[in-house]
Amino acid sequence: MTSDLLEIQPRELKFTFELRKQSSCSIGLVNKSQYYVAFKVKTTSPKKYCVRPNVGIVKPKSTRDFTVTMQAQRIAPPDLICKDKFLIQSTVVPAETTDEDITASMFSKDDGRYIEESKLRVILISPPHSPVLSPINGTLKQVPSYEASVENNQVLRKVELTPDHIVIKNVGESKLVNDELKPARDAEVVKLAEDIEMMRSKLYEYEYKLREAEATESKLAKEKKLNIQERETLQKELAVLKRNRGERKVQVGFPLLFVCTVALISVLLGYLLRG
Repeated sequence: MTSDLLEIQPRELKFTFELRKQSSCSIGLVNKSQYYVAFKVKTTSPKKYCVRPNVGIVKPKSTRDFTVTMQAQRIAPPDLICKDKFLIQSTVVPAETTDEDITASMFSKDDGRYIEESKLRVILISPPHSPVLSPINGTLKQVPSYEASVENNQVLRKVELTPDHIVIKNVGESKLVNDELKPARDAEVVKLAEDIEMMRSKLYEYEYKLREAEATESKLAKEKKLNIQERETLQKELAVLKRNRGERKVQVGFPLLFVCTVALISVLLGYLLRG
């Protein structure tokens, strides 16, 4: 057996960090062996991350991915340095094992089972420059930062060719519009971000409950199938016992023909002895 059951690509979890926003990344598990390999994903911060799926089976000569989602954070770590770690455990399991068959005991080293462990670190990446709001024709329009720079240069050129009192008036109106709309706009953005975060959290919660329900349903179906098989076996055994008991009853005592024959012989002997 090779010492490397699963090849992990990439070896780091990279998240684009933005306050109040979730971030996800995918990890690929490559099984180049001829064995069925079960894996389990652990983390030092289980409340901070959501792993889907956190356990599974990688078939021989195949690849399987799992996704890690970092929940929205309200505070940024200093210098975007994260000390969270992930551990991927893998072990060989019997062929045709499914995800529902995986148990915690499969990854226990107490019985001498070979468990391979790989550690992954978390890296936080700064997001690209966010768009800015720039006044155009008396209204606010959202444009990328480089477009805002170009428009600012054009405004400066117009300022150089415009009388001072008109410049002051336009600047004052623009500043007034920004001052009035900024608090309302910030409040709407914050509320929208909170609503999106809540909807995503509920969605992940519903997905988790759905997976649990599917696993429970599959387990109940297997138990029902086993119960039916046990009942059929018991019915067959009961039929065999009834048949054997009937045969024993028939064999108890002498047959009627035998009794009649003995009686007839006895009568003949008595008649001969009298004569």
